[in-house]
Amino acid sequence: MEKPWKCGNCGKGFRHPSRLEIHWRSHTGERPFTCIVCGKGFNDASNLMTHQRIHTGERPFTCSVCGKGFTQLTHLQTHQRVHTGERPFACPVCGKGFTQLPHLQRHQRVHTGERLFSCSVCGNGFTQLSSLLRHNLTHTDEKPFKCSDCGRDFKRSQDLMVHQRIHTEERPFSCSHCTKRFRRSSTLQEHQRVHSKEKPFTCSQCEKGFGTSSQLLAHQRVHSEERSFTCTMCGKGFSQFSHLLTPASSQVITGVGFCCYCCYLSDPGLGETGWQAL
Repeated sequence: MEKPWKCGNCGKGFRHPSRLEIHWRSHTGERPFTCIVCGKGFNDASNLMTHQRIHTGERPFTCSVCGKGFTQLTHLQTHQRVHTGERPFACPVCGKGFTQLPHLQRHQRVHTGERLFSCSVCGNGFTQLSSLLRHNLTHTDEKPFKCSDCGRDFKRSQDLMVHQRIHTEERPFSCSHCTKRFRRSSTLQEHQRVHSKEKPFTCSQCEKGFGTSSQLLAHQRVHSEERSFTCTMCGKGFSQFSHLLTPASSQVITGVGFCCYCCYLSDPGLGETGWQAL
């Protein structure tokens, strides 16, 4: 279909002059539609209306599988890939799949090392703007989002929404292979690797694969000889917290915070049988 209305700046065509007018604001920076709650400006009325749902809590688009609500139809359509497992955007370098094109583009910076967004306070670089915005919150103590059940404050509305599932016991993300359910989609994705045997996180030194980034970080201490977890009795360091007794067990046995297996056995009143019973 013909697009007779052309942008004099970039040449993009439009079917209606009103759409050209809205587009032109992307060049001028004009944002004539302002949110009366937070003052944020938008270049057209529909974007303002969608934004206002953040303040009203309105989520008119609901997932038929888990019941999660969304402020935009496109967000619902993207979310549904969590349930279908569809990942149409694949990285040409490592083959990892993504549910959204922006997620793929962000991931590719892992391979290029590109960090486009820098913090004006500390200079740290980030691969995506959202990461920078989250980081900026570390430089302020402001926590404007409060839980109505327990009073706990949060810096982001998303964190509050996830937290509230503790009170409601809501677990909207269910595994299609077993009966387990989860509060977060990211936790579901990690869990699904138990079934798929996928290990996307690879050690650069020995090429061993892991299902989560935290498992990879714990493993890398084997190569770095980092010993972050220390026995409070003998001072010996360990690469994993699991190599120490649990806090409750340690306090009962030794009266201190954490102790290692050797210190536990050195207690004359305890032995191998006692260790196995814990």
